[in-house]
Amino acid sequence: MTDFNGRTILVTGGSGGIGGATVRHLVKANAKVIASGRSQTALDAIAKETGCRTLAFDLASEEEIRGALEGLDLWGVVNCGGFGGEIATPMDTDIAIFDKVISINARGALIVTKYATQSMVRLGKGGAIVNVSSQAALVALDGHISYGSSKAALDNITRVSALELGKYNIRVNSVNPTVVMTPISSGHWSQPHVAEPFLKNMPLGRWATEDEIAAPIVFLLSDAASMITGVSLPIDGGYTCR
Repeated sequence: MTDFNGRTILVTGGSGGIGGATVRHLVKANAKVIASGRSQTALDAIAKETGCRTLAFDLASEEEIRGALEGLDLWGVVNCGGFGGEIATPMDTDIAIFDKVISINARGALIVTKYATQSMVRLGKGGAIVNVSSQAALVALDGHISYGSSKAALDNITRVSALELGKYNIRVNSVNPTVVMTPISSGHWSQPHVAEPFLKNMPLGRWATEDEIAAPIVFLLSDAASMITGVSLPIDGGYTCR
C-alpha cells in the first residue's frame, strides 16, 4: 500500500467528485491533505468526513491563490479544480465563457503551480504534481471547444513544467479521464442521444467512477511512479485508442 509518510499535498477542487475521492485516497495513504475550493461549506463537509485541512480560494484570482499558498510548505499538488463551461461549437461559442474556462482550468492550475512550487523548491525534498486534464485534450469531442481547449493547454503546462522542474526532482504529470458522472458533467452526458453513441465507441463501454480516477492520481504522486514525469495518462476505457 502507498504511504506518503505525512507529506503535505494540496488538492484543488477537493470538495468535488474526483477531488473528493482523491482526498479520501490520500488521507488513507497517510498524506497530510489540504482540500481547497471556493465553497467553505462544501470544504467543511469533506473535512468532517476525512480530517483534512481546508483552504478556500478562487482559482480565477491570482491574488487569492498567492495569499493562500504563501507560507505553506507543500510536497505535492493535485490540480483538480475546474469549470465545465458550455456545450457549444466554434461558430456559436460565448467568448466570455471560453475565457472563464481557460482562466480556471489552465491559468488557475498554472498559478497554483507557480506558487506551490516555490516552497517545494525551497524545501529541497522534491515532490509531485498531478494535473487533472481530460480525454477532451486528446481527441475532438462535439461541443467541447472551450473545455477541450483548456485541457489541451493544461497538458502543455504539464509537459513544460515537467521539463523545467525535473532538476528539482519535482515530477509533473496529467491524468486524462473519460466522463465521470459528477455534477459538472451529468447534465450533458446523461442524455441518451449523447451517451449511447459515445459509449458504443468506448471499448469498455461504461462511465468511469471517481475512485477509478483517484487511484491513478495517487499512483502518479507516489514513489512508485518515481521515474514518470511529463506524461498525459488516459483513463478513458480505451476511447482514445481508436
